[in-house]
Amino acid sequence: MAEKLLYPPPLLSHEEVANDRAAFMDTLRRFHSLMGTKFMIPVIGGKEMDLHALYVEVTSRGGLAKVMEERKWREVMARFSFPATTTSASYVLRRYYLSLLHHYEQVYFFRAHGALLRPAASALTKTPRRKMRGTSDQSPAAAEAGKRMALPERLGGEPCSFSVTGSIDGKFEHGYLVTVKIAAETLRGVLYRVAPPPPAAAPPPPPPPPARGRRRRDPAQPRPNRSAYNFFFKEKHPELKATHPHREREYSRMIGDAWNRLAADDKMMYYYFPVGKLILELKLLVQFCVSLAALCLCSFQ
Repeated sequence: MAEKLLYPPPLLSHEEVANDRAAFMDTLRRFHSLMGTKFMIPVIGGKEMDLHALYVEVTSRGGLAKVMEERKWREVMARFSFPATTTSASYVLRRYYLSLLHHYEQVYFFRAHGALLRPAASALTKTPRRKMRGTSDQSPAAAEAGKRMALPERLGGEPCSFSVTGSIDGKFEHGYLVTVKIAAETLRGVLYRVAPPPPAAAPPPPPPPPARGRRRRDPAQPRPNRSAYNFFFKEKHPELKATHPHREREYSRMIGDAWNRLAADDKMMYYYFPVGKLILELKLLVQFCVSLAALCLCSFQ
C-alpha cells in the first residue's frame, strides 16, 4: 500500500519568505523537490512570472480562498504588467497559483502539517454568471446560442473547473463574431468556418488495350508470293477433308508429314506450280484435241 503524502515542515517563517525573494525562491524549490512535484517558473509574453510577488499579493489578502470568495483577483492583477496579448490574466494567475503555490501557502502561511489539503471550495467551484455591461441589447437568439460548460483542468495534481459561456454576436460569409467568458474574463474574437477540402480529382481512365485479332490487309497491297508447300497444302486439304472428315485438327500435321515424305523430283512440280499447271492443262487440251480428231476420222470412214 502506498504511503500517504504529507506536508514537509517549513524551513522559514512566512514573514521571512515574504520579505526576502531569494529565500522564497529557495524554499519554494526545496518544497516541490520534497513533494516530488514538477517546478518550473512560468513564462508569459517572453518574461518569467514573479511568483514571489504573486504569493505576497494573495497572502496579504488572506490567501487564495479569501481572494476567490471576495473577488479580489483584479486587485492582484493590478500588481502585474501583463502584455496586451494576454487576454485572460485572471485565469492565468489562478492556474499557476493552484499548481505552484497552493500547497506552499498551506505550509508557510497557514502553517498546515500532516496530510495534503485540497483547495477551498471557492477556488474549485464555478464562478456565478454575471451580466456584463453593454450586453443588454443582445438579441434573444444570440443569448440562446450561448452554451455553459465546465472546463476541468489538472493544476499540479488538483482538479479545477471554471465557468465558460459563449455567444454569437454576428455572422459573416466565412465565420462568426463571438464573445467567450472564462471565469471573470471576457474575450471577443472571430471564429472562422474552415471549408472542407475539395475532393481529389479522379485519375483519368487508362487507355483501352489494343484490339486483338487478325490485322486487316490493305486491298491495294500486293499479295505475297505463295510457296511450294502452300500449293501442296491447298491440293491435299480437300482430299483429307473427304477421306477424314472428323480429324480436322490433324490436317496440318498429316499434310506436313506427306510433304516430308515427298521425293525431291515430285516437289519440283510445286516449286514451279503455276507454270507446271499451265503445261499440264495444255497437255490435256492437246490430248483432247487428238482424241477428238481421231474420233472424227473414224466417223468419216
